[in-house]
Amino acid sequence: MIFRQLWTITGEVLLALAPLVIFFLVFQAVYAKRPFSFVRQVLTGTALAAAGLILFLLGVQVGFFPVAREMGAALAALDRPFLLMGLGFLFGLLATIAEPAVWVLCGQVERASGGYIPEKLILVVLSLGVGIFVALGMGRVSFGWPLYYLLLPGYILAIILIFFSSRTFIAIAFDAGAVVTGPMIVTFVMALVVGIAGAIEGRDPILDGFGLVALVALAPIISVMILGFFFERKE
Repeated sequence: MIFRQLWTITGEVLLALAPLVIFFLVFQAVYAKRPFSFVRQVLTGTALAAAGLILFLLGVQVGFFPVAREMGAALAALDRPFLLMGLGFLFGLLATIAEPAVWVLCGQVERASGGYIPEKLILVVLSLGVGIFVALGMGRVSFGWPLYYLLLPGYILAIILIFFSSRTFIAIAFDAGAVVTGPMIVTFVMALVVGIAGAIEGRDPILDGFGLVALVALAPIISVMILGFFFERKE
């Protein structure tokens, strides 16, 4: 079973990376014409990235999805909505800290701003924002709130914050919304919520379990622009 999944995932990763490799080789032959050592370095890095993607996706299929569903069913059996919300905050916080793309974004922000916006500050703000919105997502599943009860006020607040935050933080905020919804959130936290929705009587795993990623994508937009508002006040 595992080897069959490994074969399938390997084919998918190679198929996804093949156009990039082909484009690079054509660009190198026609325009760049960099030394062979540079080409070898790029291809070696690509091979390592492919190996990492294959192992990560295999781990997701074999480990993350099953354990998240089992944890979701066990937590739903406790029948304690506020405990679920607290655990949701913790899971969202830890998943954001563990997300590699978030660290890349935070480092780029610090370097691009010349240290004006510290890396750790952005990481803390993103983690807290995602934790709060994952907790709200848990509350939505537990209490049966419609999704638009959370999304509509959230986007209205985001639009209002645009007028009070600096252009720098607005740009960071909307990029952060895409970066945070990476493999850690999508594979573990979403599977956890779907498992909880499937275990609670009267909940639909499709209707109530999905929609969490939309909330998570909104979290960094709001939290980073709130940070930008305080930076504006400080200046």
